[in-house]
Amino acid sequence: MIRALHRWPGLLALALVLVLSLSGAALSLFPAAERLAAPGGAAEMSVAELVPRIEAAIPGLEQVRRAPSGRITAFWFEDGTPGAAVIDPATGAPVASADPDPLLRWLTNLHRSLFLGDAGRLAMAAGAAALLVLAASGASLVARRAGGWRHWFAPLRGPLAARLHIEIARFSVAGLAFSALTALWMTASTFGLLPDAASEPAFPAAVSGQTGAPVAGMARLAATPVSDLRELSFPYPGDATDVFTLRTDSGTGYIDQGTGAELAWAGLSGWERVSETIYRLHTGQGAAALGLVLGLMALGVPVMAATGVLLWQAGRRGRPRLRGNQPASRAGTILLVGSEGGSTWGFAATLRAALTSAGETVHIAPMSAFDPARYTQARRILLLTATYGDGAAPASARGFLARLARAEARPGIPLAVLGFGDRSFPAYCGFARSVSEAAAAQGWPELLPPATVDRQSPQDFARWGRDLGAALGFPLELAHQPERPAAAALTLVSRRDYGTEVGAPTAILRFALPQVPLRQRLTGRGFGRFHAGDLLGILPDGAAVPRFYSLASGRRDGFIEIVVRKHPGGLCSGQLHALAPGDSLPGFLRPNPGFRTGRGTAPLILIGAGTGIGPLAGFIRGNAGRRAVHLFFGMRHPGSDFLYGGELPGWQADGRLARIVTAVSRRPGPRYVQDALRAEGLEVARLIREGARIMVCGGRDMAAGVTEALTEILAPSGLSPVALKAEGRYVEDIY
Repeated sequence: MIRALHRWPGLLALALVLVLSLSGAALSLFPAAERLAAPGGAAEMSVAELVPRIEAAIPGLEQVRRAPSGRITAFWFEDGTPGAAVIDPATGAPVASADPDPLLRWLTNLHRSLFLGDAGRLAMAAGAAALLVLAASGASLVARRAGGWRHWFAPLRGPLAARLHIEIARFSVAGLAFSALTALWMTASTFGLLPDAASEPAFPAAVSGQTGAPVAGMARLAATPVSDLRELSFPYPGDATDVFTLRTDSGTGYIDQGTGAELAWAGLSGWERVSETIYRLHTGQGAAALGLVLGLMALGVPVMAATGVLLWQAGRRGRPRLRGNQPASRAGTILLVGSEGGSTWGFAATLRAALTSAGETVHIAPMSAFDPARYTQARRILLLTATYGDGAAPASARGFLARLARAEARPGIPLAVLGFGDRSFPAYCGFARSVSEAAAAQGWPELLPPATVDRQSPQDFARWGRDLGAALGFPLELAHQPERPAAAALTLVSRRDYGTEVGAPTAILRFALPQVPLRQRLTGRGFGRFHAGDLLGILPDGAAVPRFYSLASGRRDGFIEIVVRKHPGGLCSGQLHALAPGDSLPGFLRPNPGFRTGRGTAPLILIGAGTGIGPLAGFIRGNAGRRAVHLFFGMRHPGSDFLYGGELPGWQADGRLARIVTAVSRRPGPRYVQDALRAEGLEVARLIREGARIMVCGGRDMAAGVTEALTEILAPSGLSPVALKAEGRYVEDIY
């Protein structure tokens, strides 16, 4: 709901918000420029001291005004001709023209009303309201992403466009909300919706009838510092019944021109004070520094608009367009989707099409929109969900478990849960399992036992479809063809071969970084942004689903590198090992945010064996901050498969690698990486007690052995791998 509240006002009022922000930013410069250009010297002067100086320099003086910037302007008539000029308070003489700046006037009319009068004012008020909604909803979304308001400035990850959008919002959202609120207040005041009419004293019924009292001797003017002056208007020449009118920051009064006595006075009302304060704060008049800050914040709006549109378009591309979607209140089947990268939506579209062809009415929506109160005609709920990271909810399912916990189970609406994932990952379909368990605990009836689809397998999906059809009482064939990801041509530039002597051919393959469009750089899609530990997808010839390899390089390295072992009969590994420098093949990237080194200076303990050293080498190569990194690496034989054996000593010499401990399994007295950990148990335990982060990459058996060894090592200190995983200090990438 909040995301939609943030998205649609921004898209619908984009032009108005941009005009408001850009013109407002430009206008913020004028008060500061005026303040800098205003002649000084009046700060300690009273009005009674200033006005005689101006009278001596300018005959026919009619009015003296002081702007919030401190600029003094005099107005006069001479020989029937009006005049106006900026005054130097030290001499009272004119020093500059008082004609309004045409650019300032043009920008002000654009900012206030789009040159359209009252209709334009209402349109710009709508833009200000949209900006206020954007600021409020955006602040809520930033806090949600950061993990709460107390973590407002927590470090960010993700595509460049998303990080720019949020970073600018963090620093400007308060100013934008303030500007929007004050703009709405001023619009309401303009249209008479607020009781802030000026408080004017009643004009005196009787005056002295005399003229000529010297201004310097008038007590009220002597007691009024120039810094409080707004305007002093002189009596009409020759009219003994007229008076001086004095306006200050505290009120308005009349002064007898013959005696200098104060005839009447009215202070500012509370509404006037509030309205005038809001006007000054919004325009920067009298608060030039604040105006510049607000103007700088307003400049963030165009950047946030551009990045917001890019993110919106990226989200639309990741979700198929589904026509004929039935309203939730009239659908017999509720189909909810939890997807991170968009592939699960494709399966959901296939299922929806098959159900519709069978005569069913289907409502399809993200799992985050779960609302049983709307499912008044529903006979079943189908949940198709992927898993993010280590068992977390994917993007379109965030908040689902909380909504499920608040909802009452509907006995007549059974659920079926289908999880999507990759069996090579330890948290395979972990979120789908959490959903099934939570639904059962809440008392929701089960339409089908929970099921899974491994690596987007069309066969797994078709089997589940047949089971679903049997439960529904009609045949259901789900013939899904996964959409081939958009891939870039990768050209091999070098390869290093290892492991032939020990029967495990392994190659370090380095590809040139493909040209990346600016849009991908901003959104972080494609090869626009990636890190060591992310996944390179390769779709081999003759296969329906891609294979994934952990990256041993990041975008800053300027190349794409993977470590591949050739498996007997392996389709993809065989094709990769057949490549020669200059050959090309298509590839695409998939982020793997759950396997990152994280920020900070805490030590890293990297543990891997065989090709598992790939991402670990990438972490070491990218350790520009010289964080303490301890590498435990297992191999068969140092003369055959010591991967990165040529680079590791150099990285150790320049401080990127603190220590390397190796384990060799193909020699007398074989030692595995878990044995190396036990041998260094005291040092490993010390590092972990001091906050070290553990990262494990390699085969399942190796990872299980590492967990067992660390359990033994940490037992005396009361720690365990399970506890470290819960803290986010123990992460795995196993296959």
